[in-house]
Amino acid sequence: MEQLIPFISDVGFPIVVTLYLLHRIEAKLDTVVQSIQGLPSRLQERQEPEPVYTQKAIREINH
Repeated sequence: MEQLIPFISDVGFPIVVTLYLLHRIEAKLDTVVQSIQGLPSRLQERQEPEPVYTQKAIREINH
């Protein structure tokens, strides 16, 4: 804390607040990046069509 006060007087309050907010948001940004990177595979899983069974395949499954 003692090192913070001279830093505030040298650099200025707005810069210190900016650095604090950037530090806090870093973990949240990492989560967003991981979600975006995983999105194509999740969309591909959802878009796979369900298999279409013919009448013959349905009869074979039921017997």
